[in-house]
Amino acid sequence: MVVGGGGTMGSGIAQVVAQAGFQVTVVETDDAALERGLQRIDRGLQRAVRAGALEGPDAAAAARARIKGSTDLEAAAATADHVIETVVEVLDVKADVLGRLDAACRDDVVLASNTSQFSISRLAAATGRPDRVVGSHWFNPPPVMRLIELVRGVETSDETLATALDLAARYGKETIVCKKDTQGFVTSRLIALFMVEAARIVEEGIADVEDVNKACVLAFNHALGPLDTADLSGLDVLQNVADGLVEHYGERFLVPPGVRSRVNAGHLGRKTGRGFRDYGGTR
Repeated sequence: MVVGGGGTMGSGIAQVVAQAGFQVTVVETDDAALERGLQRIDRGLQRAVRAGALEGPDAAAAARARIKGSTDLEAAAATADHVIETVVEVLDVKADVLGRLDAACRDDVVLASNTSQFSISRLAAATGRPDRVVGSHWFNPPPVMRLIELVRGVETSDETLATALDLAARYGKETIVCKKDTQGFVTSRLIALFMVEAARIVEEGIADVEDVNKACVLAFNHALGPLDTADLSGLDVLQNVADGLVEHYGERFLVPPGVRSRVNAGHLGRKTGRGFRDYGGTR
């Protein structure tokens, strides 16, 4: 297995794959980024031991031994049985990586894209195997969140979808299938509405951040309030996803000015230490 990208999502996915017993190679653009990704995995495995998801340090060490790193995407992909790209949520970047993977992988290998919004059909068109490209939308943090949303492109074959479903089950995850390649799929459309409307309620002075989050946790039994979810995902991510949804579905997804102001100021949530809440430094 090759995970193309060692950021927050990629490192978490690699951890899940390794814990499930697979050999996995994490690929990054340079040694410094790769080291940061591997350190995230080390911390994630330690958390898994503390949470009881792994049976002690020996299990964590065994999972870590199944993970290696590389800065050579083509070399790693040449021997892979399955790949998933987890690079930045920029369409052209993802398409470029998938094209490179297509050229390097065996013809039978399925190429999965971890995207929360982009057209799988459009990404698949960057390859010579559109029938073997599938959307594989994981959730943050991957070791904790139980769901993978699988997305069919126009040409995604039944065999490819079956492979993705089988792998998700082997990772210990539940799945849903988005049967039509639509902007935002199922989950991004749903959560974006919650986050955008929650931000609008705060901006209109109707309630504060704490009470909006509490309302969703206690009234709807959500594990996390929508504004805390936005801070966890990144306000820049919310803005980008919402802007794409506006283009396709209209202004009901339009983020209020306060979100754009925070993004412009670099207050992106937990990863910068400040978003809707102040986290007291970069996390």
